[in-house]
Amino acid sequence: MKVTRIFDLLDRYKKKYPNKKDALNAKVDGKWVSYSIDDYIRKAELVSFGLMNLGFQKGDKIATVSNNRPEWNFMDIGMSQAGVVHVPIYPTISDDEYRHILSHSEAKIIIVSDVDLYARISVIAKEIDNVDGIYTFDQVEGAKNWEEIIKLGEEKETDDLHDKLASIKNTISQDDLATIIYTSGTTGLSKGVMLSHWSFMYQTHQIESKIIINNTHKAISFLPLCHVLERIGGYVWQYLGVSIYYAESIDAVAGNIQEIKPDAFVTVPRLLERIYDKIMGKGKELSGVKKNLFFWAVDLGLQYDFKGKGLVYAGKLAVANKLIFSKWREALGGNVKLIISGGAALQERLARIFWAAGIPVQEGYGLTETAPVIAVNLHKSPDIKFGTVGPILGKEQEVKIAEDGEILFKGPNLMLGYFKDPEKTAEAIDKDGWFHTGDIGVMVDDYYLKITDRKKEIFKLSTGKYVAPQIVENVLKESLFIEQLMVVGSNQKFTGALISPSFEFLHDWCSRKKIKYRDNEDLIKLPEVIERYQEEVSEFNKKLGKSEQIKKFELVCEEWTPDTGELSPTLKLKRRIVLDKYKVKHDRIYDL
Repeated sequence: MKVTRIFDLLDRYKKKYPNKKDALNAKVDGKWVSYSIDDYIRKAELVSFGLMNLGFQKGDKIATVSNNRPEWNFMDIGMSQAGVVHVPIYPTISDDEYRHILSHSEAKIIIVSDVDLYARISVIAKEIDNVDGIYTFDQVEGAKNWEEIIKLGEEKETDDLHDKLASIKNTISQDDLATIIYTSGTTGLSKGVMLSHWSFMYQTHQIESKIIINNTHKAISFLPLCHVLERIGGYVWQYLGVSIYYAESIDAVAGNIQEIKPDAFVTVPRLLERIYDKIMGKGKELSGVKKNLFFWAVDLGLQYDFKGKGLVYAGKLAVANKLIFSKWREALGGNVKLIISGGAALQERLARIFWAAGIPVQEGYGLTETAPVIAVNLHKSPDIKFGTVGPILGKEQEVKIAEDGEILFKGPNLMLGYFKDPEKTAEAIDKDGWFHTGDIGVMVDDYYLKITDRKKEIFKLSTGKYVAPQIVENVLKESLFIEQLMVVGSNQKFTGALISPSFEFLHDWCSRKKIKYRDNEDLIKLPEVIERYQEEVSEFNKKLGKSEQIKKFELVCEEWTPDTGELSPTLKLKRRIVLDKYKVKHDRIYDL
């Protein structure tokens, strides 16, 4: 059957995989709880009935603020087939952002996952006229629970209600609005991206034949489901009948992976960087022959290429896989056949070494406005190329490079526009229908798309030279000593950087060197620490052009996270916020 609307996924699922017992899975009170495809369909149906009896009409909005869990899916499909528009919101945004999104979206009710979110958002919701109530997924004293919607659906269920739901579903076309996703953005208040059913379902059809995952496999989900990349991943898994296991939390992912032994997952590059850094950190703790063997395998992996490097290289790689890389695969459960990476640029060296280790990482590219996939590397040559985001996903999609290098896009998955913002929509989609991505890129060999930087982030030095900060930042983040950094230098004589250390690694280094300190603020001022970072910067500068090289830097004593505001929920730098927060350090770099 043709899946054109989000809720069509379940009809297809039931038809193709009727006996699926673990369609959705979550850990509750220390035990994994599974929902069959029949459970899933029934829960979603009761959500629809409940919402209809609460008076919800086609086009009404409901906001969810939740961790990843099966209940999110029950609500998502239940809303979808009743014509209700889903507004998923990150749990880590500011109060001002909550006020903006809840008011701007016209959400009638909010569903939150737990007591902490309820305590926070219930206060904000009282200020928003359009919000009529809040429900919770967890049992929270004094709060309405989402099960009340389910029970209402059960109590009011009749043949007439079934007929009414069927009638509503028949009125929903593939081009109807399904969801509004507010882009986290790096500056200003977020915009509401309107996406249709077909925006997502078009991609499920394109991706289906291009990945080596099927209904016998498991996927673990840990990126927020309000993240458009995780959301399309979830729809693809459902389209293919893949069992979805929701991680308990981001901190519990490593343990959950060992329990589940997943075949696939979706991630952002920063998490892969952390996995790699931990592996390399353990490698550096080895000694003698074991250490030499470890780094021999790493060096070998960094040379990996899909075209092959001859029989001698293949023989060496086989040895490295047996002795070293097998342990890397075990750390990811031992079964991983597919990792989809998106949301930011993946360092080429990481892609090479993970593939060499038998851990396929397929990097893709897209934006919330494109729901999100524009291009993606596939699982074998010639449809994959290191250093690029791969070929364009579908034949109906068009990409062209503007004169200034900006990537322009047309395709079935393009947004309907920004909610209640025709001016911003007209700025983003020109009169010829081209969406201006804001990313700079090139086509390699007229087939692969390569992203070089964000258009708005490229800056010019006072010398007239242009610097693309993401390129420099990705090079420097190869250092085990650096967790995050922001390259600066707009209108200045040289390129500088604000560096947030990898404090876990730095603390271990200090322990080995018997360096004493009171706290992180004291630590970053120590001459021996500054000297060590200068060594790192000088070493990585060798990989950069003269104008890109970091001439001066300042260390900061804080980790940058979405909670503290320096990173967006998708782990992108909020450059304006970082610059404002560390203005004194920035000015010190340039003796201002």
